[in-house]
Amino acid sequence: MEFLLPPVIRYPHPFVHRNQSLLSLSGSMKRRISFFLSIFTAFLYQTGRVGSVVVPATSCYALDNSSHIYDFSSWFGHPIEYDGVGTDYAIRFCKDVETRSQPGYVAFGRFDDFNYFVAGSGRYDFVQEFYNGDLQHCETSHDKRGRTAQVNIICGDCPNGRCKGGLECVCNVTLESDCRIIVELAIPCEKPGLRVFEGFTVGFHPRSWEIVYNGMTQIGYEKVYNDYSFDTDQSHVSLYMTAIASLSHLVKKPSIKVSPETGLAVSLSGSGATGSPPTTLSPTLLNIDWTCEKTSDNPYEVLITIPVEGYDSINFTLTKMCESRQNEGADSSKGWALFGIFSCVFFVISILFCCGGFIYKTQVQRQRGIDALPGMTILSACLETVSGVGGGSGYIRVDDVNDPYASQATWTREATSPGTSRTSERKYGT
Repeated sequence: MEFLLPPVIRYPHPFVHRNQSLLSLSGSMKRRISFFLSIFTAFLYQTGRVGSVVVPATSCYALDNSSHIYDFSSWFGHPIEYDGVGTDYAIRFCKDVETRSQPGYVAFGRFDDFNYFVAGSGRYDFVQEFYNGDLQHCETSHDKRGRTAQVNIICGDCPNGRCKGGLECVCNVTLESDCRIIVELAIPCEKPGLRVFEGFTVGFHPRSWEIVYNGMTQIGYEKVYNDYSFDTDQSHVSLYMTAIASLSHLVKKPSIKVSPETGLAVSLSGSGATGSPPTTLSPTLLNIDWTCEKTSDNPYEVLITIPVEGYDSINFTLTKMCESRQNEGADSSKGWALFGIFSCVFFVISILFCCGGFIYKTQVQRQRGIDALPGMTILSACLETVSGVGGGSGYIRVDDVNDPYASQATWTREATSPGTSRTSERKYGT
């Protein structure tokens, strides 16, 4: 930016020209500062737009027909009244609907947070459903849910001009039956939020959605929580992602950002890390391998961003405690290496021991066959002890193959004296 200074004008006072130059420079600096502030403000706005789509604190929210989120949490429980003929109507936003008359109050339903605040059609921007009102005289209603109400929400003023000025107003109330009423409500709607990628889930199981549900990050994973942190010993985490099949191709390759940047090594793997399209029937797997390289009293923050074409990105945060250092693969590799080394040493020593003992028994003790194997004497004694057989050898020697009485002591017990055997006999009769 060039600074154009005014031409020098000679004034009687020697300092007049200097003051004019300073004033001109000051005006240019003000314009320049204003320009940079505008850029900075636009940058902050864009940064906010890239933020995570977090589920609102209350169930009082809805998505419009273009998937933009509208958060009405500030309206939760807000009372709106309508004076009718003989009967007044009271709506508590996202809470309940009731009629008030001389006989008393009659409840026409309570707000249910399960998909009963949806986008409308035609002149209605949103629709709220209220169920489970008073059941008296409405026992035969649909699913026996008692009296019900439907609130059609218009963003702006009533079309009939009943009330204006940007304030909440009940435009009309229609009594369909004794068990159901229709309310037209005009309110100043909140500004639309981020665009939500509906149907997208992230969880620790192919059929769960603890982290992201319906494209919105759940409470506990939108920022750092110590209670949601993973332990130091858990070096692997597997996440499963699903999306509507017709829109799954919009999901792109995820990225990570670690805070603090040093101290925790993180890597991604699996089909989800390559940007493969996730579907409900075939979830993609996102493996997170993280290793503590530096201890810290505070948990490390891992921000995972999943871009979605045409929608605001999916952001969620995982945290990990690092109470001690971890060597990536060192513990397991070292353990297997030591096991292999000791196994080889034991195998070699066993072979040398067997060969040496066999040679010693055959050359020095002049034993042959199986008797020459080291440890056979001990093995034979153990077998005899377990089987309860005593005396003599537990097997036939090669020298005594032709001796029919060589193993008689092994397989037969010693004969007892006749007197001994008869002492235990019992006689019956005469």
